[in-house]
Amino acid sequence: VSTILPANPIDFEAIQAQNPDVCAWIQIPGIDVIDYPILQSDPEADDNFYLDHDINKEQKRAGSIYIQKLNRDDFSDPNTLIYGHNMLNGTMFGQLKKFKGADFFNEHRKIYVYTPGHILEYEIISAFIYDDRHILNSFNFYIQNECQEFFDQCINPTSFTKQVLEGATLDSQDKIITLSTCTSNNAERYLVVGKLVSDTITAK
Repeated sequence: VSTILPANPIDFEAIQAQNPDVCAWIQIPGIDVIDYPILQSDPEADDNFYLDHDINKEQKRAGSIYIQKLNRDDFSDPNTLIYGHNMLNGTMFGQLKKFKGADFFNEHRKIYVYTPGHILEYEIISAFIYDDRHILNSFNFYIQNECQEFFDQCINPTSFTKQVLEGATLDSQDKIITLSTCTSNNAERYLVVGKLVSDTITAK
């Protein structure tokens, strides 16, 4: 019996022909402007190349939404860090600050990440101010107690600026994405954490 797979809304063949560094696409329903390709620089390029380059590899202050090479490009790691600038005009991750408000946080629950062959749906479980440490270098997410240490911080942040989904849990079997953007304080980052709740296989 042949199974007809759902279509992937992103034409990865076309967009990867434009730039093969595109590995995924992120959308947050209710935030129209967070609807972007996710890039990962090639092995020969600097890990943060897309901090200040656009999808055409042209230098732009706004940069791109990107992941580093410490993460797999299929989002199969326990924690995938997704970086984007906090642009004053609201582009890139400039809208994430809206999650500081309880009403907005409670009304916007989903993040979708599309990859070639998959639709990944995440439930937003927390949003909070964190310090500026490099999270992937600070925790080995393949060591259970280190993974759980960060997961516990996501569920119970120490920051005064925080929103947490009531009843949310995380354990070492879960997979999360952590959206990271800067604040006006260079010693801080604002994080929005989503827990994987479904993985739909699609036609490429």
